[in-house]
Amino acid sequence: MALRLATADIGFSARFEAFLAAARGAEASVEAAVAAIIATIRDRGDAALAEATLRFDGTRLEPGEFRVRPPELLAAAASVPESRNAALRFAAERIEVFHRRQFPPDLAVTDATGVRMGLRWCPLDSVGVYVPGGKAAYPSTVLMNALPARVAGVRRIVMCVPCPGRQIPPLVAAAARYAGVTEVYRLGGAQAIAAMAYGTKTIAPVDRIVGPGNAYVAEAKRQVFGRVGIDSVAGPSEVVILADSANDPRVVAIDLLAQAEHDEAAQAILITDSALFADRVEAAVVDALARLPRAEIADASWTEHGAVIVVAHWDEGVELVNRLAPEHVELLLDQPELTFRKIRHAGAVFLGRFTPEALGDYVAGPNHVLPTGRTARFSSGLSVLDFLKRTSFVAANASSLAQIGPAAVTLAEAEGLTAHAESLTIRF
Repeated sequence: MALRLATADIGFSARFEAFLAAARGAEASVEAAVAAIIATIRDRGDAALAEATLRFDGTRLEPGEFRVRPPELLAAAASVPESRNAALRFAAERIEVFHRRQFPPDLAVTDATGVRMGLRWCPLDSVGVYVPGGKAAYPSTVLMNALPARVAGVRRIVMCVPCPGRQIPPLVAAAARYAGVTEVYRLGGAQAIAAMAYGTKTIAPVDRIVGPGNAYVAEAKRQVFGRVGIDSVAGPSEVVILADSANDPRVVAIDLLAQAEHDEAAQAILITDSALFADRVEAAVVDALARLPRAEIADASWTEHGAVIVVAHWDEGVELVNRLAPEHVELLLDQPELTFRKIRHAGAVFLGRFTPEALGDYVAGPNHVLPTGRTARFSSGLSVLDFLKRTSFVAANASSLAQIGPAAVTLAEAEGLTAHAESLTIRF
């Protein structure tokens, strides 16, 4: 059973702090193992990539077989039933429309001295998208990571996905086509991240790598950061649900388990102002677990990392949300907008009783790649901005240089940088 807390209990603060600090996910460090994988790919290229794919994924590939060729991609996509194809197209259209509205305008101003200055936005040249595979297919991951890159104007979008038995999952192939992916490789794990970061004879390196993965993938992204950009080092998924007693406890229970079924390290937390309602939700969780196909995973997540917290009033609940800084927040309340105004730290917030987090996973429009592990305190979800870079520009004339240059000379001389100062005065 999940941890049960109440803000009115003696010792609540200490117990909540301990809960906040508890580790989730792989406890054993994979840093050294990942460093070794990256080093071999960097030093030996395709040969090491083939060896790692056989060792870790059990798939024997020659370098010429790494890439999923367009005819194979088309054939796989064509095997998707039309009902699922229609759903993918529908999701892709909504995601693209929302992300097009995020595109920032260039900035250009001229000040009173005549200096022109501003910012110009440009897309990255290339992006690598990692899509988990093996146990399941994740077309939504393809759409959420690749579509914003295409909208931003990235010309080369590379996708790596592990393909047991060499076959790319048809739904992933179809999503890659809708998202504008230009190259697909049947490669997974830390070795795929290393290949995209450093390049091999077969795979040209990219400028930024995005997408979720296991502990090895996350650690590989951390280690190649600096060589390439990354979106984040993602941890296990999480949701916090604020729900009053007007809700159906079965609805709240299934929303909690929708998060818990991701994996054993996922976290689902209920915050409510009714102890009786908390009891009813916990009972509904037990009932739902008896029928869910992924019950073993969801039960492990709920038991090891879940929590039910009873608060005296909603301001307490909001403060707990801000301390948790979770990936997802559901506000199953009568006036969710009022509560939303007070939430400072959350990756995405879902307002009202008819807005489950699962809607955001697939078709709502905003990106589902969000900060985890309390990083919503200082970071945001994936957007078009992650695939753009801004360049500032300045243009002065003789008159404007004469007006603002002397102050720059004074500061340069104060720092002891005489060439800096002279590069200004020589123009006066």
